[in-house]
Amino acid sequence: MTATGSQYRRGPFREGDRVQLTDPKGRLHTITLTPGKQFHTHRGHIKHDELIGSPDGSTVTNTAGVEYLALRPLLSDYVMSMPRGAAVVYPKDAGQIVTMADVFPGATVVEAGVGSGALSMSLLRAVGEEGRVLSFERRADFAEIAKANARAFFGEDHPAWSVTVGDLVEALPDAVEPGSVDRMVLDMLAPWECLEVAADALAPGGVLICYVATATQLSKVAEAMRDYGAYTEPEAWESLVRGWHLEGLAVRPQHRMHGHTGFLITTRRLAPGTTPPLRKRRPGRGYVSDTGEEVPEQWSPEALGERVASEKKMRKLTRDVVNPEQR
Repeated sequence: MTATGSQYRRGPFREGDRVQLTDPKGRLHTITLTPGKQFHTHRGHIKHDELIGSPDGSTVTNTAGVEYLALRPLLSDYVMSMPRGAAVVYPKDAGQIVTMADVFPGATVVEAGVGSGALSMSLLRAVGEEGRVLSFERRADFAEIAKANARAFFGEDHPAWSVTVGDLVEALPDAVEPGSVDRMVLDMLAPWECLEVAADALAPGGVLICYVATATQLSKVAEAMRDYGAYTEPEAWESLVRGWHLEGLAVRPQHRMHGHTGFLITTRRLAPGTTPPLRKRRPGRGYVSDTGEEVPEQWSPEALGERVASEKKMRKLTRDVVNPEQR
């Protein structure tokens, strides 16, 4: 067994392999090869035995004469079609997490929560045979689904992965030594509640990256990172992926795209006792007053970072719009 499960990713199709069949209209069907079984559609069927032993990337014709292309699904294909108990981290975001958090071979990575295991599999691919991925999930049913999905993709239980059912704040101190974690990924509703335990576990220079769904979560975790004092200035972004239609001269963007799925925000652990240089930025409003006391949120253009035109500019603009002949 290798930590990458590479022996399950190459060679002829074998019993138990997942195979992706593509019909002439581009529709996808995923099957698990089982001797004696058949794959049926409203237009004929295919015997699994006809695929077992065939090379990856071959074609097979069903009983109605319809030809299908057979390929092993890529990880990105697999996570989008696998059983799920919770929403998955899309491949576009998983790729960003692995790259922007610099998840390297041999790294020790902590993940919470595990969801359906989509991100876990990308992390396991990145840490390689010498690394570790320690996943924490509050719900036992989600954890079981995630382990089953990973087992089906890698071929057996991954040796670099451990899944703990429980709360990260309570369970992490018993699972790792202080300062021994290289990277930490938080995919949860309130990641700001885990900043202290994350700071204790991360090595100096270690990366913390959070995946949140809404702008309000993004704002709160950013302010909490700044207030805690043990992290660098956070950076946030989102990624949008738009496919293109390619047919002759009809080359144009597709009508459907993967738009907003979540925000990513990342920061790094400072060395203990280090105070970061004062960041020069315009202070945001709506969280604390000048005296440091909490104040109610102030929903105003200024609080949201918008530039507000001066009264003089507005008078001029109004005059020019209302009486354009006087300009």
